[in-house]
Amino acid sequence: MSFETVTSKAIAAPAGPYSHAIKTPTAIYCSGQIPSDKDGKLVEGTIQEKTAQCIKNLKAVLEEAGSGIEKVVKVNVFITDMGNFATMNEEYSKWFTHKPARSCVAVKTLPKNVDVEIECIALP
Repeated sequence: MSFETVTSKAIAAPAGPYSHAIKTPTAIYCSGQIPSDKDGKLVEGTIQEKTAQCIKNLKAVLEEAGSGIEKVVKVNVFITDMGNFATMNEEYSKWFTHKPARSCVAVKTLPKNVDVEIECIALP
């Protein structure tokens, strides 16, 4: 199967040896996005603001790959505090109105000590 790497100039460069996404003929696999702006500066504020930034970053990657947020079929959310679950969901539900499959997992820590990281799989 053929695939291509996807890198968006609209968001910060990957923090390690990976691409923003891999596009195959049948799916786009997006790497996890943390709440950072185009320059890599971490977004401060509420869990809603941080969740929104993660999703904006995913949206930019998907658009670079020729897809969009409306074509997301699976999402994985990683949060460091399940106490943020309900408020994260408030923001999340504004973006994913089509309700793709999802997992949400509490983890001890995330890169750069952020509170949330989101990855997804979308159709091309």
